[in-house]
Amino acid sequence: MSNAKVYFTDMHTVPGDGLLDKLDRLTVEAGIGDIDAERKFVAIKTHFGEYGNLAFLRPNYTKVIADRIRNMGGIPFVTDCNTLYVGRRKNGVEHMDTANLNGFNPVSAGCHVIIGDGIKGTDDVEVPVDGQYVSTAKIGRNIVDADVIISLNHFKGHEITGFGGAMKNIGMGCASRRGKMELHTSGKPSIDADECRGCCKCVEACAHFAITVVEKKAAIDRARCVGCGRCIAACPFDAVSADMDEALDVVNFKIAEYVKATLCGKQHFHTSVMADISPFCDCYGHNDLPIIPNVGMLASYDPVAIDRACADLAQKQPMIAGSRLHANSGGRKPKDIFSCVHPGTRWESLFDHTARIGLGSGKYDLVEIR
Repeated sequence: MSNAKVYFTDMHTVPGDGLLDKLDRLTVEAGIGDIDAERKFVAIKTHFGEYGNLAFLRPNYTKVIADRIRNMGGIPFVTDCNTLYVGRRKNGVEHMDTANLNGFNPVSAGCHVIIGDGIKGTDDVEVPVDGQYVSTAKIGRNIVDADVIISLNHFKGHEITGFGGAMKNIGMGCASRRGKMELHTSGKPSIDADECRGCCKCVEACAHFAITVVEKKAAIDRARCVGCGRCIAACPFDAVSADMDEALDVVNFKIAEYVKATLCGKQHFHTSVMADISPFCDCYGHNDLPIIPNVGMLASYDPVAIDRACADLAQKQPMIAGSRLHANSGGRKPKDIFSCVHPGTRWESLFDHTARIGLGSGKYDLVEIR
């Protein structure tokens, strides 16, 4: 079986040829024009960013994709599903408000914003996948109804999966609220009592009332905890961490199976932007200093290959001084930047499972364009 082609362009520009021009050229070179988009509904799956976060991809990127699809006769819309945790994207109304506040509207994004799983996050479809861990994936109905899926991904670190890319954006992002519950429940955080100061930040971040603070020490009720990991980044003293390494692997395995279910039978295409590579997901209402410099943009028909290419490129970059990566490594470049930023995570397990379930091996040929 031949390697998948992943197309890459760096972030360098010259007058008259900006990043948006390069993104459009990249997608054309990668074959976006081969999609049969005529009168098809095309879901552009991206991440609107939690309010207060500034690392998410600007809507200008989305407009490039939407304009290209419209020129191909398609009907594009930009979408994401509601979140499981506390924040301003946990229902369709607040999610739309956040998208608008972060700049996503029909003018800036080039198409309408439609929340994938409805007002309350309950509008979903059970898609059979017959996986090792998931029998039916719970996917937002508006995404299931789409004829084509294009993922527009912000590559960054992630506190549970090690990094977030195309598969995280699709597998976790297209899941409804109950789908996210299914994905998250295998991995649950724990609290180091010696490090806990009883500040209650974790309590405020928990949507399921699973954390209490008694005598200035937090404790997690594991029966209530859904394993979303929001408390991990909320703690200013690093007292909350993900444990149960096998369970974290299972989260990755489930994501792979959700990706397979979401894309099955559909035309799909994937674009990733490696810029503002923050250590945590864009789901937080803040973003830390990037861990590595901006790298470039990638496009491919293979979501596994594009994630592997992003991970490989990221590992080759220098650290940014003062970043979480720089601090965690003691100033010496580690062999694996993702496990250094988030100890206990094992991002390679995602690729182990994609190979097992026939989603993709991750083998690729990198095609560089200007």
